[in-house]
Amino acid sequence: MFPVENIIPLIPQKPPFVMVEKLLHSDEHITRSSFLIRPDNIFVKNNIFQEAGLMENIAQTAALRAGYLAQAENKPITVGYIGAVKDFEIFNLPKVGDEIITEVSIENQILDVAVLSGKVWLNGVLLAQCEMKVFTKGE
Repeated sequence: MFPVENIIPLIPQKPPFVMVEKLLHSDEHITRSSFLIRPDNIFVKNNIFQEAGLMENIAQTAALRAGYLAQAENKPITVGYIGAVKDFEIFNLPKVGDEIITEVSIENQILDVAVLSGKVWLNGVLLAQCEMKVFTKGE
């Protein structure tokens, strides 16, 4: 079943603001996505994918998880909003042509609020991490 390559129906974002490409894995606690950095990406500057792009990539990986679960339950895709970001650390920035792997772990979920841990890797090296609180808008 994995990877899921047509992720557009699973997320509320639409091009050119899509920062995930494939769903690699998703279970009750962990979701992994991949994303190839392209030169025409809105977060690329001087061939470098910027910090805001990494943050959005983590948030969209969480959205991908929610969309995947919603689809499995025949529910509509909901819109999520970043409520808070804590301890956002950037260790390095990927370049055009790099494929990053992002993992989101759900730390706590109460109703429409999820607290998650997000990490972004390139070739097994940690690029960025944070804790994020995401609110989803109900139907």
